[in-house]
Amino acid sequence: METTNNRKLENEVVWVTGSSRGIGRALVEHMAALGAKVAVHGTRQDSPKQLNEGDTLDSIAASLAEQYGQETVAVPGDLTDDGVVRGIVDRIHGSLGPIDILINCAGGDIGSRGVKGPHAGKPEHNDGVEVSLEDVRTIMDRNLMTCILCCRAVAPEMMQRKAGRIVNIGSVAGLTGLDRSVIYATSKAAVHHYSRCLARQMRPYDVLVNVIAPGDIVTPRWLASRDTEEGKFQETGTQERYGRTIEVARAVEFLVSGDNTYITGQVLRVDGGMQIWPS
Repeated sequence: METTNNRKLENEVVWVTGSSRGIGRALVEHMAALGAKVAVHGTRQDSPKQLNEGDTLDSIAASLAEQYGQETVAVPGDLTDDGVVRGIVDRIHGSLGPIDILINCAGGDIGSRGVKGPHAGKPEHNDGVEVSLEDVRTIMDRNLMTCILCCRAVAPEMMQRKAGRIVNIGSVAGLTGLDRSVIYATSKAAVHHYSRCLARQMRPYDVLVNVIAPGDIVTPRWLASRDTEEGKFQETGTQERYGRTIEVARAVEFLVSGDNTYITGQVLRVDGGMQIWPS
Protein backbone atom coordinates (compact mmCIF):
# COMPACT_ATOMS: atom_id res chain seq x y z
CA MET A 1 0.00 0.00 0.00
CA GLU A 2 1.30 3.44 -0.92
CA THR A 3 2.08 5.62 2.11
CA THR A 4 1.61 9.37 2.51
CA ASN A 5 2.93 12.10 4.79
CA ASN A 6 -0.25 14.12 4.31
CA ARG A 7 -2.20 14.02 7.59
CA LYS A 8 -5.26 15.84 6.24
CA LEU A 9 -7.64 13.62 8.26
CA GLU A 10 -5.80 14.03 11.56
CA ASN A 11 -7.97 12.65 14.40
CA GLU A 12 -11.07 12.28 12.21
CA VAL A 13 -13.04 9.14 13.07
CA VAL A 14 -13.56 6.97 9.98
CA TRP A 15 -15.58 3.78 9.73
CA VAL A 16 -14.87 1.74 6.61
CA THR A 17 -17.29 -1.16 6.26
CA GLY A 18 -16.01 -4.27 4.53
CA SER A 19 -12.42 -3.31 5.33
CA SER A 20 -11.06 -6.76 6.17
CA ARG A 21 -9.84 -7.26 2.61
CA GLY A 22 -9.79 -5.93 -0.95
CA ILE A 23 -10.70 -2.33 -1.73
CA GLY A 24 -12.02 -1.77 1.80
CA ARG A 25 -8.73 -2.89 3.29
CA ALA A 26 -6.86 -0.41 1.09
CA LEU A 27 -9.29 2.33 2.09
CA VAL A 28 -8.90 1.81 5.84
CA GLU A 29 -5.12 1.75 5.49
CA HIS A 30 -5.13 4.95 3.45
CA MET A 31 -7.42 6.72 5.91
CA ALA A 32 -5.09 5.73 8.76
CA ALA A 33 -2.12 7.01 6.77
CA LEU A 34 -3.93 10.34 6.47
CA GLY A 35 -4.11 10.57 10.27
CA ALA A 36 -7.62 9.22 10.89
CA LYS A 37 -8.76 7.08 13.77
CA VAL A 38 -10.19 4.05 12.00
CA ALA A 39 -12.75 1.33 12.64
CA VAL A 40 -11.89 -1.88 10.78
CA HIS A 41 -14.90 -3.99 9.86
CA GLY A 42 -15.55 -7.48 8.57
CA THR A 43 -18.43 -9.88 9.00
CA ARG A 44 -16.30 -12.04 11.31
CA GLN A 45 -12.99 -11.74 13.14
CA ASP A 46 -11.42 -14.19 10.68
CA SER A 47 -12.75 -12.50 7.52
CA PRO A 48 -9.22 -11.53 6.36
CA LYS A 49 -8.24 -15.21 6.25
CA GLN A 50 -10.77 -16.12 3.60
CA LEU A 51 -8.53 -14.95 0.76
CA ASN A 52 -5.24 -14.89 2.67
CA GLU A 53 -5.26 -11.13 3.29
CA GLY A 54 -4.46 -11.34 6.99
CA ASP A 55 -5.24 -13.13 10.21
CA THR A 56 -7.94 -11.32 12.20
CA LEU A 57 -9.63 -7.94 12.32
CA ASP A 58 -7.93 -7.31 15.66
CA SER A 59 -4.50 -7.94 14.14
CA ILE A 60 -5.21 -5.54 11.27
CA ALA A 61 -6.38 -2.83 13.67
CA ALA A 62 -3.31 -3.33 15.88
CA SER A 63 -0.99 -3.17 12.87
CA LEU A 64 -2.53 0.09 11.66
CA ALA A 65 -2.30 1.61 15.14
CA GLU A 66 1.38 0.69 15.37
CA GLN A 67 2.26 1.86 11.86
CA TYR A 68 0.40 5.17 11.87
CA GLY A 69 0.22 6.04 15.56
CA GLN A 70 -3.55 6.39 15.65
CA GLU A 71 -6.33 4.82 17.69
CA THR A 72 -8.10 1.95 15.97
CA VAL A 73 -10.85 -0.52 16.76
CA ALA A 74 -11.99 -3.77 15.16
CA VAL A 75 -15.78 -4.08 14.79
CA PRO A 76 -16.91 -7.45 13.39
CA GLY A 77 -20.56 -8.03 12.61
CA ASP A 78 -23.27 -8.79 10.06
CA LEU A 79 -24.35 -5.45 8.58
CA THR A 80 -27.60 -6.88 7.23
CA ASP A 81 -28.85 -6.89 10.85
CA ASP A 82 -29.92 -3.43 12.03
CA GLY A 83 -29.33 -4.28 15.68
CA VAL A 84 -25.77 -5.37 14.92
CA VAL A 85 -25.14 -2.19 12.93
CA ARG A 86 -26.29 0.02 15.79
CA GLY A 87 -24.22 -1.99 18.25
CA ILE A 88 -21.15 -1.43 16.08
CA VAL A 89 -21.83 2.31 15.95
CA ASP A 90 -22.07 2.36 19.76
CA ARG A 91 -18.74 0.54 20.01
CA ILE A 92 -17.06 3.01 17.66
CA HIS A 93 -18.44 5.90 19.71
CA GLY A 94 -17.10 4.34 22.90
CA SER A 95 -13.66 3.55 21.49
CA LEU A 96 -12.96 6.40 19.05
CA GLY A 97 -15.71 9.02 19.37
CA PRO A 98 -18.37 10.41 17.01
CA ILE A 99 -18.11 9.21 13.41
CA ASP A 100 -16.93 11.95 11.06
CA ILE A 101 -16.64 9.85 7.91
CA LEU A 102 -18.55 6.75 6.83
CA ILE A 103 -17.29 4.73 3.87
CA ASN A 104 -19.63 1.91 2.88
CA CYS A 105 -17.50 -0.67 1.09
CA ALA A 106 -19.14 -3.88 2.31
CA GLY A 107 -20.64 -5.80 -0.59
CA GLY A 108 -19.65 -7.60 -3.75
CA ASP A 109 -21.11 -10.07 -6.23
CA ILE A 110 -20.96 -12.88 -3.67
CA GLY A 111 -23.96 -15.16 -3.57
CA SER A 112 -25.41 -17.40 -0.91
CA ARG A 113 -22.50 -19.87 -1.02
CA GLY A 114 -20.09 -17.25 0.29
CA VAL A 115 -16.64 -16.30 -0.91
CA LYS A 116 -15.38 -19.87 -0.65
CA GLY A 117 -17.83 -21.06 -3.33
CA PRO A 118 -16.83 -21.63 -6.97
CA HIS A 119 -15.53 -18.53 -8.77
CA ALA A 120 -14.96 -16.88 -5.38
CA GLY A 121 -18.66 -16.92 -4.58
CA LYS A 122 -20.36 -15.74 -7.78
CA PRO A 123 -23.88 -17.18 -8.17
CA GLU A 124 -24.08 -20.37 -10.20
CA HIS A 125 -26.73 -18.85 -12.50
CA ASN A 126 -25.63 -15.22 -12.64
CA ASP A 127 -28.22 -13.77 -15.03
CA GLY A 128 -31.55 -12.04 -14.51
CA VAL A 129 -33.82 -15.08 -14.93
CA GLU A 130 -32.16 -18.29 -13.73
CA VAL A 131 -30.40 -16.76 -10.71
CA SER A 132 -31.73 -18.33 -7.51
CA LEU A 133 -33.93 -16.30 -5.20
CA GLU A 134 -31.52 -17.08 -2.38
CA ASP A 135 -28.71 -15.48 -4.37
CA VAL A 136 -30.92 -12.51 -5.25
CA ARG A 137 -31.70 -11.83 -1.60
CA THR A 138 -28.11 -12.39 -0.49
CA ILE A 139 -26.63 -10.00 -3.05
CA MET A 140 -29.26 -7.32 -2.53
CA ASP A 141 -28.79 -7.53 1.24
CA ARG A 142 -24.99 -7.59 0.95
CA ASN A 143 -24.81 -4.46 -1.19
CA LEU A 144 -27.93 -2.33 -0.78
CA MET A 145 -29.22 -3.13 2.70
CA THR A 146 -25.82 -2.86 4.38
CA CYS A 147 -25.42 0.58 2.84
CA ILE A 148 -28.88 1.74 3.89
CA LEU A 149 -28.62 0.41 7.44
CA CYS A 150 -25.20 1.95 8.05
CA CYS A 151 -26.26 5.32 6.64
CA ARG A 152 -29.42 5.28 8.78
CA ALA A 153 -27.33 4.58 11.87
CA VAL A 154 -24.68 7.24 11.25
CA ALA A 155 -26.35 10.09 9.36
CA PRO A 156 -28.40 11.42 12.31
CA GLU A 157 -25.30 12.27 14.36
CA MET A 158 -23.83 14.06 11.33
CA MET A 159 -27.07 15.99 10.86
CA GLN A 160 -27.00 17.05 14.49
CA ARG A 161 -23.40 18.32 14.20
CA LYS A 162 -23.96 19.76 10.70
CA ALA A 163 -20.77 18.05 9.61
CA GLY A 164 -19.86 14.76 8.03
CA ARG A 165 -18.92 12.89 4.89
CA ILE A 166 -20.39 9.67 3.48
CA VAL A 167 -18.93 7.80 0.53
CA ASN A 168 -20.68 4.70 -0.74
CA ILE A 169 -18.75 2.32 -2.97
CA GLY A 170 -20.83 1.49 -6.03
CA SER A 171 -19.66 -0.02 -9.30
CA VAL A 172 -19.53 0.70 -13.01
CA ALA A 173 -21.72 -2.42 -13.23
CA GLY A 174 -24.53 -0.29 -11.81
CA LEU A 175 -24.21 2.25 -14.63
CA THR A 176 -24.94 0.01 -17.62
CA GLY A 177 -27.07 -2.94 -18.69
CA LEU A 178 -25.52 -6.39 -18.29
CA ASP A 179 -26.54 -9.93 -19.11
CA ARG A 180 -24.31 -11.38 -16.39
CA SER A 181 -23.94 -10.30 -12.74
CA VAL A 182 -27.42 -8.82 -13.17
CA ILE A 183 -28.44 -8.74 -9.53
CA TYR A 184 -25.09 -7.29 -8.48
CA ALA A 185 -25.48 -4.56 -11.11
CA THR A 186 -29.03 -3.90 -9.93
CA SER A 187 -27.96 -3.66 -6.29
CA LYS A 188 -25.20 -1.18 -7.13
CA ALA A 189 -27.54 0.92 -9.26
CA ALA A 190 -29.79 1.06 -6.21
CA VAL A 191 -26.84 2.13 -4.04
CA HIS A 192 -26.13 4.94 -6.50
CA HIS A 193 -29.68 6.23 -6.41
CA TYR A 194 -30.12 5.84 -2.66
CA SER A 195 -26.96 7.94 -2.29
CA ARG A 196 -28.35 10.66 -4.55
CA CYS A 197 -31.55 10.77 -2.52
CA LEU A 198 -29.66 10.83 0.78
CA ALA A 199 -27.41 13.62 -0.51
CA ARG A 200 -30.51 15.67 -1.28
CA GLN A 201 -31.81 15.14 2.24
CA MET A 202 -28.45 16.03 3.80
CA ARG A 203 -27.96 19.34 1.95
CA PRO A 204 -29.34 21.56 4.75
CA TYR A 205 -26.99 19.89 7.22
CA ASP A 206 -23.76 20.31 5.21
CA VAL A 207 -23.25 16.53 5.08
CA LEU A 208 -21.80 15.47 1.74
CA VAL A 209 -22.82 12.11 0.27
CA ASN A 210 -21.11 10.73 -2.83
CA VAL A 211 -20.41 7.47 -4.65
CA ILE A 212 -17.23 5.99 -6.06
CA ALA A 213 -17.93 3.52 -8.89
CA PRO A 214 -14.79 1.42 -9.46
CA GLY A 215 -14.09 -0.48 -12.64
CA ASP A 216 -11.73 -3.46 -12.82
CA ILE A 217 -9.63 -3.14 -9.65
CA VAL A 218 -7.07 -5.83 -8.80
CA THR A 219 -7.74 -7.56 -5.49
CA PRO A 220 -7.30 -11.19 -4.42
CA ARG A 221 -11.02 -11.92 -4.75
CA TRP A 222 -11.28 -10.12 -8.09
CA LEU A 223 -8.44 -12.28 -9.39
CA ALA A 224 -10.06 -15.45 -8.07
CA SER A 225 -13.46 -14.73 -9.61
CA ARG A 226 -12.72 -14.24 -13.32
CA ASP A 227 -10.42 -14.71 -16.29
CA THR A 228 -7.95 -11.88 -16.80
CA GLU A 229 -5.83 -10.41 -19.61
CA GLU A 230 -2.09 -10.49 -18.92
CA GLY A 231 -1.44 -7.31 -20.87
CA LYS A 232 -3.66 -5.24 -18.59
CA PHE A 233 -1.61 -5.73 -15.43
CA GLN A 234 0.84 -2.92 -16.20
CA GLU A 235 0.49 0.03 -13.84
CA THR A 236 1.64 2.93 -16.02
CA GLY A 237 1.81 4.04 -19.64
CA THR A 238 -1.82 3.37 -20.57
CA GLN A 239 -5.36 3.59 -19.25
CA GLU A 240 -6.20 0.32 -20.99
CA ARG A 241 -5.23 -1.58 -17.84
CA TYR A 242 -6.57 -2.85 -14.56
CA GLY A 243 -6.78 -0.38 -11.70
CA ARG A 244 -5.17 -0.60 -8.29
CA THR A 245 -6.82 -0.16 -4.92
CA ILE A 246 -4.75 2.94 -4.14
CA GLU A 247 -6.37 4.65 -7.12
CA VAL A 248 -9.77 4.14 -5.52
CA ALA A 249 -8.41 5.28 -2.15
CA ARG A 250 -7.07 8.54 -3.58
CA ALA A 251 -10.47 9.37 -5.07
CA VAL A 252 -12.18 8.67 -1.74
CA GLU A 253 -9.55 10.84 -0.01
CA PHE A 254 -10.61 13.84 -2.06
CA LEU A 255 -14.31 13.34 -1.40
CA VAL A 256 -13.98 12.95 2.39
CA SER A 257 -11.31 15.57 3.06
CA GLY A 258 -11.49 19.34 3.40
CA ASP A 259 -10.54 19.58 -0.28
CA ASN A 260 -14.19 18.80 -1.04
CA THR A 261 -16.58 21.49 0.17
CA TYR A 262 -19.23 21.64 -2.56
CA ILE A 263 -19.57 18.26 -4.28
CA THR A 264 -22.43 16.02 -3.19
CA GLY A 265 -24.86 13.58 -4.77
CA GLN A 266 -22.36 12.54 -7.44
CA VAL A 267 -21.21 9.19 -8.83
CA LEU A 268 -17.51 9.25 -9.74
CA ARG A 269 -16.20 6.46 -11.94
CA VAL A 270 -12.67 5.24 -11.15
CA ASP A 271 -12.25 3.01 -14.18
CA GLY A 272 -9.54 4.43 -16.45
CA GLY A 273 -12.17 5.59 -18.92
CA MET A 274 -13.71 2.16 -19.45
CA GLN A 275 -17.08 3.94 -19.40
CA ILE A 276 -17.22 7.43 -20.86
CA TRP A 277 -20.82 8.58 -20.97
CA PRO A 278 -23.24 10.38 -18.65
CA SER A 279 -24.51 8.37 -15.69
